[in-house]
Amino acid sequence: MVYGGKPSKGCQMCRIRRIKCDETRPTCKQCARARRTCPGYRDVGDGGDSSRNRKAASHEADRKAAVSRAAAKPLAPKTQSGESDSSSESEGSATPVLMNEETVKSLLQLPVEDLASCHFIANYVLIPRQHILSTRGFLEFLLPLLKSGTRISHFKHAFDACALASLNNRVGNGNEFEKQALGSYTKALAATFAALKDPELVKKDETLAAILLLGLFENISAKSLGMMAWSSHIEGAVQLVKTRGPAQLSTKTGMDLFVAVRTQMIIHSLSTGKAPSLDVDWWVDDNPNSEYGVHFQRLSSRTSELKNETNHLLATVTRTPENTELMKKAMEKCQELDKEIVEWLEDLPESFRWKTVAWEDYNPKCDYSKAEAFPGRIDMYADLWVVNLWNVMRCMRIVLASLIVRFTAWIISPADYRTTPEYAASARVCVEAIADIIASVPYQLGWFAKHQDLRERAQLSGFACGEDDAEKGLAGYFLLWPLTCIQGQDYLTDAQRTWVKGRLKCIGNQIGVRYGNMLSQLNVRMPSMLILRDRLVNNPHSTPPADMASFLASQAAAAKAEGTAAPSAPPGPTWRPPSPDKHDKQEAALRRVIQRQTEELKKKAVDRSATMDEWTVKQWLQL
Repeated sequence: MVYGGKPSKGCQMCRIRRIKCDETRPTCKQCARARRTCPGYRDVGDGGDSSRNRKAASHEADRKAAVSRAAAKPLAPKTQSGESDSSSESEGSATPVLMNEETVKSLLQLPVEDLASCHFIANYVLIPRQHILSTRGFLEFLLPLLKSGTRISHFKHAFDACALASLNNRVGNGNEFEKQALGSYTKALAATFAALKDPELVKKDETLAAILLLGLFENISAKSLGMMAWSSHIEGAVQLVKTRGPAQLSTKTGMDLFVAVRTQMIIHSLSTGKAPSLDVDWWVDDNPNSEYGVHFQRLSSRTSELKNETNHLLATVTRTPENTELMKKAMEKCQELDKEIVEWLEDLPESFRWKTVAWEDYNPKCDYSKAEAFPGRIDMYADLWVVNLWNVMRCMRIVLASLIVRFTAWIISPADYRTTPEYAASARVCVEAIADIIASVPYQLGWFAKHQDLRERAQLSGFACGEDDAEKGLAGYFLLWPLTCIQGQDYLTDAQRTWVKGRLKCIGNQIGVRYGNMLSQLNVRMPSMLILRDRLVNNPHSTPPADMASFLASQAAAAKAEGTAAPSAPPGPTWRPPSPDKHDKQEAALRRVIQRQTEELKKKAVDRSATMDEWTVKQWLQL
């Protein structure tokens, strides 16, 4: 009999991670330092097991360790096409870790599905921090569903689709796993559609989880119509939550799924301008111990509702003294909600606070489209959930500031809204929020891991497996909306815009959330383009335009383009409405002008329209 060696006495987590365990009980220092739950120690006998069992156990440990290492780091270094390190990021950057022969052999023996699963869990399943009781995780409901060994096909196919797509985008050379991912996605769609018709399957946690995963797949893969497909999945998840009713909150998995859907619904509402599907109070009626998360959701819901109301008002209300007062009251609601958000952020406990830990100097030779940090301060947060909370709230303040400026432009039209105190105040809010979001990006995209002094001080998020300080797909996913929100602001400098677009491309190419590439091509300007949109869609037919000369000039240009006669100018101050026949022609000419100007606005909103789906552009322009 061959002696298989003395079994390790370390805890299970240290053995899986293949690091030295100090064997402190009940929790080893390695797990305590990483803020993980220590799974405990195995009972090590002195010879009771057979050599065969020891070899089998050793082989299984090697397999799990290989998967865990592969989840934390790419199989091989993968860089963005045409991207080289800038001078600002070369200092202190980590040397790519090359796998030894033993690791490579272990990986070659793994089914690609196992490797993809662990890679996905290591990148997207965030575990709530134990020392911050009010924080939440992300996709943590996947762990009990996977552990249960469920055989429900639509959930399994949806999970495989996300896992394979993430692995392909992050570590694959070319599109080696893309075909498998699309195959699993197609199977998941068909099986989920069938499950929604089944009275038993429609109530299963796995069905709701599958729909959420399908929405995530759209962001990871970013095929054509990416945002439209994501939107339809989120709307479907909301409808399913309605069907499931309050009973879904009785289990931990059901509650986690409910919170995940609610979070996606709010981001969907803020992005598209559509009102939340359910009453605010019902949507925030969950665990009272998560008071900060609940208040966060409540403020987010109210902001999205205000945005929807504003879009409706500015598109439909005619210019009368009564409606002007209505607009002023709506603007005051935005100002009051912004004040409430500021007060709530000021009252957050110390564990939610961010700290400035470094300063990046300006380098005139640096290509900031590829730089990891923008000149200025660099901030550190408690974990990814906390930094995402701050950035979403900052984006909400930007949204409210944009609404205030749009109301101001409507009220004082045709005067220049940029001369008003409301515009000046909104500009200050947005400039500050933009700087705060930019300062948070290095923490989220792995910059601290490349600077040893900051790495030791950093508070890292706890993921289900893998190394916590590696670049995570979830961080890129969380950053999509904040970066897209600020890249189109009128208040952004050209250098800031270049850097933000570069970070979106990094998220798409390097971190593997391909939707970042598509969003980097947006060229919107807010709120100026939305103010132009408001003027295009709000056409008060009951009164003549304030600037009749410019109106007739646009009509003449439209008539010339269409080959029809141009309307004549009004005969002095005694101008009367035209006859019904002439009125219809003027209406048609005006519609053509509006349609043409709308198309021009949509073209200006993207860098390269051929690769940006029209639905996404229309959502950002609220058309």
